[in-house]
Amino acid sequence: MKYYAYKAKDNQGKLIKGRITGETEQEAIRQIKLNDLILFELKELNPLLYQDIYIGNPVKNKDFVIFLRQFSTLIDAGITLVETTKILEEQTQSKPLKKALKQIQYSLEEGTSLSDALAEFPRLFPELLISMVQAGEVSGNLDEIMNRMANYYEKQYQLKQKIVTALTYPIVVGVIAIVITVFLLAVIVPVFTDMFLQFDQEIPVYTSIVLQISDVVQTFWWLVLLIVILIAVGIRLLNRNPNMAYMFDTIKLRMPIFGSFVQKAILSRMTQTLSSLLNSSVPILQAVSITENVIGNRVIKHVLRNARDSLEKGESLAEPMQNHWVFPKLITQMIHVGERTGSIDAMLKKVSEFYEQELDESSDKLKALIEPIMIIFLAVIVGAIVLAIVIPMFSLFESI
Repeated sequence: MKYYAYKAKDNQGKLIKGRITGETEQEAIRQIKLNDLILFELKELNPLLYQDIYIGNPVKNKDFVIFLRQFSTLIDAGITLVETTKILEEQTQSKPLKKALKQIQYSLEEGTSLSDALAEFPRLFPELLISMVQAGEVSGNLDEIMNRMANYYEKQYQLKQKIVTALTYPIVVGVIAIVITVFLLAVIVPVFTDMFLQFDQEIPVYTSIVLQISDVVQTFWWLVLLIVILIAVGIRLLNRNPNMAYMFDTIKLRMPIFGSFVQKAILSRMTQTLSSLLNSSVPILQAVSITENVIGNRVIKHVLRNARDSLEKGESLAEPMQNHWVFPKLITQMIHVGERTGSIDAMLKKVSEFYEQELDESSDKLKALIEPIMIIFLAVIVGAIVLAIVIPMFSLFESI
């Protein structure tokens, strides 16, 4: 996508300056003329200086869901795709979505299909949505597809929030524990170190170790910080290696306490995604392939790839899952039933609903379990440092 600066006049002769994007100069000129402007200067800009930079998903989940629901309502009311896109572009509060919808409107006016127009913005519109739109264009139920996608992304957001809520508490308490520990070692312990040195008393081994750690924190705090940064960068680099990434994802699923919760969250997303695709008449091989790309866990992605290979050979979808530890019997049995009855989408939907309920219960249990554990953890960390200071003080008081 190229960026252009233009000068033009409207019907009243008023000078208008602005920027516009387009694949070619001709496309940019056409867009300006469509706005009833008389162009007299157009200059290409350096895209590195003028393009918007976004971290993560440029469109908020709330704006995305509202967009899908409004799109569904307008199409259901009999409004054309071009007019629908124009209305949504005027109403949306999201700047990147507004910019994309304007380009999509121009593409639709040229006769491009909606799915192809959406595919020009892969950062805004996921592959799953584009595939569902393609299915809706073929079947003629685009309004229903958009509404279904709004429900899907809303549930995905709620699922993400459950995971964030469950993991926020231990992370926050862990960070607080580290801050308090560093503060005690760098500020409080040195005060008592000077006091111990004034008295010619033998310091216990345990206290001596804590004092040495305190010296390291004071003198080489920058080295400790550098090590932490190097570890974080190292993990990120290792995660780019397929084998290491697979190992990390396996660890996530096998972690004590958290592993089961993460597993249920991923399986819920997988079954919900696959069910939505199949229910929208997306071919099963394509549906499994799309689900592979949206799952985000390489262990389950590997199994899904094997399941797709199994389908290509005319074999069962459930067989590769049945032979893997990450898939409970509930999923494989329901898929077997679905394959025999021709209703895999309905079976997967029931499994998805079951795991949604399981996640709600697991989230409550996890929060109830983690809270006392983290409090005890924080108490042990602080207590260990305080104890190292208190023990030699008793000896000092006895000698006075």
